[in-house]
Amino acid sequence: MKEILPPTNCPECSSELVWVNDLLYCMDDSCAGKSQKIVGHFATSLKIKGLGPATISKLELTDINDIYALNREEVITKLSSTALADKLLTQIENSKSADLQTLLGSFSIPLFGKTASEKLCSHINSIQDITEQKLLEAGLGSKTIQSFMRWFKTDFEHKYRELPFTWQTSTKLTTGGPIVVISGRLSSFKTKELAKGALQKAGYTVKTSITKDTDFLVNESDIASAKTHKAESMGICIVTDIKDLLEI
Repeated sequence: MKEILPPTNCPECSSELVWVNDLLYCMDDSCAGKSQKIVGHFATSLKIKGLGPATISKLELTDINDIYALNREEVITKLSSTALADKLLTQIENSKSADLQTLLGSFSIPLFGKTASEKLCSHINSIQDITEQKLLEAGLGSKTIQSFMRWFKTDFEHKYRELPFTWQTSTKLTTGGPIVVISGRLSSFKTKELAKGALQKAGYTVKTSITKDTDFLVNESDIASAKTHKAESMGICIVTDIKDLLEI
């Protein structure tokens, strides 16, 4: 059997690839392929419809900042369509209302994605609250923390701070009624997202990590998870069926 070896250089810019945990990354900030993928991931995460790879190429977007620097005449010219330009610019304008948990997960930060962002944002109200201690309290690993703080001190501080966002977390995660944490597989809902939506509609605040403010831990499986043991030690009420909360 022929041995399959991982690539050693970026297929776009030929820079040497770097292993971060079990993933390979191109670290060359001038790499066009990398830059366009970062812009594309950001657009997808913020649900900016119409800003796919072909449009990113036509508009020559190489940085997230370029999205919010577009002017109407330029977009009309490059897309050869007034209607498409106006639709895209409306989508971009709407994206400015994105909350912090969505934003942080959209910047292609190595080892830091949507789940890590939601964990962190369950402990803070705005980007001004971010510290290494908050990352630790959110339960993130040391390598993830190092990667995020590297981005925070360089990219955010010097490139993205002036982007047109409030950089505030959604009130759904930081304020409201009793705090609920879900652990393990669910039987009452097909996905945790559906369960989360139902709980929020009922007035609960859903977070990903147990803290002293947690009111309920949902565990519908028979497995005593680490979160279950922690909840028991803290005297937090453990619920075995989410629907019991929805009926309160």
